[in-house]
Amino acid sequence: MAVEIIVDREKCIGCGRCYDVCPKGPLIWAKDENGKYYAYDVEYCHNCKFCAGRCPTNAIQVLVKEDEEKEQK
Repeated sequence: MAVEIIVDREKCIGCGRCYDVCPKGPLIWAKDENGKYYAYDVEYCHNCKFCAGRCPTNAIQVLVKEDEEKEQK
């Protein structure tokens, strides 16, 4: 299972709730130069979607992508 976390930077207000609620926060989330959060490494994401549920502006989407091996079969 591959996960993609998409953050709409226009909607993000930089509150940090995504980072705070994420069980793997420091391993996945970072803050950019404008104070907005983004997912820089989704390797440790286990698709709990807590970040998307906690975002007050609905700026986060967590998508599950099929593994490439399965897609090729």
